[in-house]
Amino acid sequence: WNDANNALVGNGVSMVTLYYLRRFLKFFQTVLSNSERKEVSISAELLDFFEIIKNTFSNHSNLLNSEVSDTDRKVIVDGLGQAGSAYREQIYNNGFSGNKQAIALQIISQFVDDCLKALEQSIRVNKREDNLYHAYNLLTIENEKEISISYLSEMLEGQVAVLSSGYLSGEEALQVLDAMKKSALFRDDQYSYLLYPNKQLPGFLEKNTIDGDTIQQSELLKTLDQSGIAAILDKDIHGNYHFNGNFKNANDVEAALDDLANSEMADLVAKDRSLVLQIFEDTFNHKAFTGRSGTFYGYEGLGSIYWHMVSKLQLAVQECCLKAIAEKENEEVIGRLLEHYYEINEGIGVHKSPSLYGAFPTDPYSHTPAGKGAQQPGMTGQVKEDILSRYGELGIFVKQGRLYFDPCLLRKNEFLQESKLFDYVDVNSAKQQIQIDQGSLCFTYCQVPVIYQLADNEGVEVIYKNNDSKKLETLILDAETSNQIFQRTGVVSRIMVQVKESELR
Repeated sequence: WNDANNALVGNGVSMVTLYYLRRFLKFFQTVLSNSERKEVSISAELLDFFEIIKNTFSNHSNLLNSEVSDTDRKVIVDGLGQAGSAYREQIYNNGFSGNKQAIALQIISQFVDDCLKALEQSIRVNKREDNLYHAYNLLTIENEKEISISYLSEMLEGQVAVLSSGYLSGEEALQVLDAMKKSALFRDDQYSYLLYPNKQLPGFLEKNTIDGDTIQQSELLKTLDQSGIAAILDKDIHGNYHFNGNFKNANDVEAALDDLANSEMADLVAKDRSLVLQIFEDTFNHKAFTGRSGTFYGYEGLGSIYWHMVSKLQLAVQECCLKAIAEKENEEVIGRLLEHYYEINEGIGVHKSPSLYGAFPTDPYSHTPAGKGAQQPGMTGQVKEDILSRYGELGIFVKQGRLYFDPCLLRKNEFLQESKLFDYVDVNSAKQQIQIDQGSLCFTYCQVPVIYQLADNEGVEVIYKNNDSKKLETLILDAETSNQIFQRTGVVSRIMVQVKESELR
């Protein structure tokens, strides 16, 4: 998601992507199970590709009961990667044959199940000791038979993605949120969360420094030092060593080694080439360089709150709240999840003072770096998450084409303490005004006013343009009325919803 981490391309293995893939495949399971079709036709080439991928997962499913070894990981990666290469080369070289073959939906469904088992095993082993979850792994090809995995530091997007994955229980989601509040991600002054923990970058004199003990590991480097040849290393007055300042990357080191290979040091170069390259990588740790996120001080860089990601966090936490309520989890867990939800909402800051926010708090800004107020005015995709969060708070849902109301997250203090006028624009673009009584609240949905009223019994009254009305003893509208609202026909004038106060927060 975060283009400030673009430098990870090649070595980065994104758990963020995996968490969202888990969410998608759970959704796709329902698509498959709801389909009335028994099979679909796909190209013969795609079917070959699918069969290899499917067999790779099913043949190694027994490994998912424990941590996957570096050797097993290489076998699985080869199976998946070579299937992709073979498919791509077939299409590039020969195109599609035009032959179609049938595949049963049951087989696709089983494949999705196998994929989910692999994804969920990855989620389990990427839980950190502090109850946060890893956002990015780093891949290292150790040799012809092993691929190892290491980890970068904690990142907000990893927590957002795992909360959004739908895999965690309410209790597990609460553990993540409690851990976040105690972590280096939490920025107390703004009561919100950084993209990544702030850090002190090493100064110029600390970089590119190699101690003498490391040099002693290599016969080649020792010989170069004794000979005073500065092709690879320079020695300073303090006895520390530094790689040639003209080296931009490992290719430049390779080129210098190639030049030395044409001298009397050819044998030493052959013996120590890989060691020298490893010392170079250990010194600079290029593999873990994320890009802008690890070097800039603004623009999603060090010490920055990126407000779109905070709104993504809020929406993910709301989903966890709704899931915990639907699954009838412990009331204390639900209550504490809701506390986190509303705290995150306060941190986003529409009610902050301009001096704290650093700008007018109702104006959209991209990010807030350390030591400054909000920066980069302009609306990001944050608006999308904020609108969805408001829908969830108000309890507006659509299921099987029917609009229904379930304000299970809504707080009592949102209801009016005194009557007020409500202005809105109707479906005919005409300005309208209605009186909203004390103990009510009002919003529009598809430009139709919806008025929540505190009551002893729940129910809905649909009021039509011709002043007819229809009362329901449920909070679910019928499909016809729902469609009239969705289509903005103007047939429905307003909706009165009776909400039990005992159901509110």
